[in-house]
Amino acid sequence: MILYYVPGGCSLASHIALVEAGLDHRLVDVKQMDRRELLAINPTGLTPALALDDGTLLTESLAILGHVAEQRGTLLPEAGLPRWRALEALSFMTTEVHGSFRVFFYPDATQTEKDRARAKLVARFSTLADQLGDRPFLVGDRMSAADLYLFVMLRWATMFDIAVPERLGAYLARMAQVPSVVRALAAEGIS
Repeated sequence: MILYYVPGGCSLASHIALVEAGLDHRLVDVKQMDRRELLAINPTGLTPALALDDGTLLTESLAILGHVAEQRGTLLPEAGLPRWRALEALSFMTTEVHGSFRVFFYPDATQTEKDRARAKLVARFSTLADQLGDRPFLVGDRMSAADLYLFVMLRWATMFDIAVPERLGAYLARMAQVPSVVRALAAEGIS
């Protein structure tokens, strides 16, 4: 498999999932590619994109994380309400959290737009902190794909100086010590 990624981008969650699942993969940093090359691979020009061994291309974090989880039977609870809670958390992060960060990546965004997004993110992270509660992971006692995505979103919160509840700060520090996270960060050249 080939993961097309941007160092520290949302693709980091997919990268950690591949490492955690022990799946053979190669990394291609799209920042090292010509834009036309990327568009030939993925017409949206976005990451992550995962080229499967049969040539099929998967895009979008939610789909890639679900695919990786299914390959090894890890990173998503097997069945029942815990599985749906993990997918619910992944969807929330994809739409409500990740989407709210977009404005911070656009240099022409106004301060008003950034302030609105910051307020929304503070509220969203509060919701996630409540969901985490006193558990070690977002949807139970085992790390799931939702935890990998939340880890990336919390890194972005730090990068853009967005306040998160203390509980999520401690969670971020714990997640940064997970061996698959450490390996993925190192592979992407991120400290």
